[in-house]
Amino acid sequence: MEVVAAAATVDARGTVTGWSEGARRLTGYPAEEVVGRAAQELLADHAPPPAPPGPGTVVLRHRDGHPLTLHVSAYPLMGRDGEPQGYAVTTVPDQAESAVVAQAFKQAPVALSVYDTQLRYLHANDRAATLLEIDGAALVGRRFVDTLSEDDESGHRFHRYLRQVAETGRPVHYENHTRLASQRRDHAWTIDMWPVQGRSGEVTAVAIAAVDESEQYWARRRLMLLNEAAAAIGTTLDVPRTAEELLEVVVPRFADFASVELLGWVLGEEERSTERDGLVMRRIAHRSVTEGTPEAAVALGENETYRPHSPAAVALRESRAVLCRAGEADFDRWLAERDERGIGDPGARAGAHSLLAVPLRARDTSLGVAVFVRIGDPDPYAADDTVLAEELASRAAICIDNARRFARERSTALALQHSLLPRGLPGPVALEVAHRYVPSGSTAGFGGDWFDVIQLSGSRVALVVGDVIGHGIRSSATMGRLRTAVRTLADVDLAPDELLTHLDDLVSHLASEGAGEEVAEFGATCLYAVYDPVSRRLDLASAGHPAPAVLWPDGSARLVTMSAGPPLGVGGLPFESMELELPEGALIALYTNGLIRGRWRDMDRGAAALCHALQAPKDSLDALCDTVLKAVLPEEPGDDVALLLARTRALGADRVATWDVPRDPAYVATARQHAVERLLEWGLEEIAFVTELVVSELVTNAIRYGGPPIQLRLIRDRSLICEVSDGSSTSPHLRRAHAFDEGGRGLLLVAQLTERWGSRQTDEGKTIWAEQPLSG
Repeated sequence: MEVVAAAATVDARGTVTGWSEGARRLTGYPAEEVVGRAAQELLADHAPPPAPPGPGTVVLRHRDGHPLTLHVSAYPLMGRDGEPQGYAVTTVPDQAESAVVAQAFKQAPVALSVYDTQLRYLHANDRAATLLEIDGAALVGRRFVDTLSEDDESGHRFHRYLRQVAETGRPVHYENHTRLASQRRDHAWTIDMWPVQGRSGEVTAVAIAAVDESEQYWARRRLMLLNEAAAAIGTTLDVPRTAEELLEVVVPRFADFASVELLGWVLGEEERSTERDGLVMRRIAHRSVTEGTPEAAVALGENETYRPHSPAAVALRESRAVLCRAGEADFDRWLAERDERGIGDPGARAGAHSLLAVPLRARDTSLGVAVFVRIGDPDPYAADDTVLAEELASRAAICIDNARRFARERSTALALQHSLLPRGLPGPVALEVAHRYVPSGSTAGFGGDWFDVIQLSGSRVALVVGDVIGHGIRSSATMGRLRTAVRTLADVDLAPDELLTHLDDLVSHLASEGAGEEVAEFGATCLYAVYDPVSRRLDLASAGHPAPAVLWPDGSARLVTMSAGPPLGVGGLPFESMELELPEGALIALYTNGLIRGRWRDMDRGAAALCHALQAPKDSLDALCDTVLKAVLPEEPGDDVALLLARTRALGADRVATWDVPRDPAYVATARQHAVERLLEWGLEEIAFVTELVVSELVTNAIRYGGPPIQLRLIRDRSLICEVSDGSSTSPHLRRAHAFDEGGRGLLLVAQLTERWGSRQTDEGKTIWAEQPLSG
């Protein structure tokens, strides 16, 4: 740093006779204001000066008013007679103090430099010289622009700001990122430029201070990466997609190539024991800065055996991140093993110089390993990168484990759901049926939708569709309990409204005991319908369930107008049955509300879309099911969907025979004769003997124990059905007769001769029925 001395001359009377430029710069007084004045006037508070000659300390009053303490020396000016004619007074800054200031400027950790108004170097400290990779002494006098190369964008930007400060006198503050040839990673600088102004306010120089904030910059970059990972990883509950999201975050900002391998049990495979020659994992995702991922030595979906010494195996075994670099034995051996596989491009892996293998652990369980490799990025992984990689892997592992758990619960619920739904519908003669079940696309899981087709006595068929509101295994389990209850109640041959009443009582009973908390919490709906092919009547009742749609033979389709009772378990209101007569060939569509209700539409619009879709001409009901789902169902249903289509058939007079039976035991023989004659007409001579016995027993019991009116009916369906109705509501019971009993063996004989038998209550009394199988 330049040190300028100040000097003045004073005559023997104490009048200033000379004033140097250094004195002007030091005190602010120009020579014309000082020369001729008494030196005493320049002193602060007119304090007496030290006695010359020799050094001393004086306190001057600066031109701007503040006191100025100076160390001065006075030297006598001798005349011809050898007497002092005056004194020369000089002052210089304290040399020790100046040396400290100079060393502080030189050794400052902040890059400091000063330029004149022509943007030539006046001075640069050691930090600035190191930053510019030029000797500081060699910089003095050189223009800054002469030190730049043509492609140095950062340097030319710096030069523009320098010129701006020199020309405008306004300071500039900005941030800059540079990477010099000797540096492996970008450095972040906060740069302040300000004008150095003279006494009159003119710009005399430009000063620069550059602070290296690289550590803070990279810490912010790591924090930003973690924040982005928190938002980007785990957006779905799919294991492979979650792994891909991790790699999308880290490539290319953290790695040039990355991969994720998981243990087999995480993907639902049988757990593999650790083999002596290595650990087997499956690659589910990899990503590269290069298109096509040429660095990959393992294809997606393939298993890879990691030897015990490999970084991935060590990371998984020791539950810690493993860092290795080119030149280390483990890294070179790992790279050589990759090249031996013959997959990928060895040339693309040749530039790999640094690797991080990080275990994926969640809830104290190892799921797999994430591997990060740097190839084109010259900066090798360091300790702070290890911490960042572990944090990224930890977040990804939690999301992968969540997705794994969801997939396991989803598959369990789906298996339970499918096990409870009918696998093969019976295909009764009375109806042609087709069905579809579409599980929910919601992450909440599967719901409790179900459907069923139940063969009843007298060739009648029950159609059931229901919905347990809610999702998850509890809903599926509740659905199974309700479906079983419906089948049990259907075997009793109850009317639809009576069946729903009993089902409602069952749900309320379960809820009150606490065993059915899931029912009380979620609720359930059900639609129960019974179709009789002889009368072509459809009796149906609803417990809070949407009404079915009917496609009539003329091509029109509309919803059935009916009164829907309250959902199951609510109680308080009765269920109402309604009767609908259907022509042969009519199509009934039963469904759950997931089909017609969507996020962007109400149920009325969905029902209209369903009726329109049912009118599409199709060769089969299966094809029509697909058409309806495609036309009505959203791409990603938010709820489960059950669809049951049934086309009616009728049993005409040629397949049904009915006789009124008087209450006369003598008519039993006539009834037997009528039955045998009709069997001969139907070509069923081989079962005539058994049928004659069944008719005899059932008609005899009706005449003896029942009441009028009594009726005998034969129905030729897939089986031969013999029905005897009477006006008594008392149901018969099967029992074993004792040795000396005169009766009691009739129903036992009927049970042994037929495939099935039973009784059902009717409005007029009861009906006893028995079925015999027909060959062919």
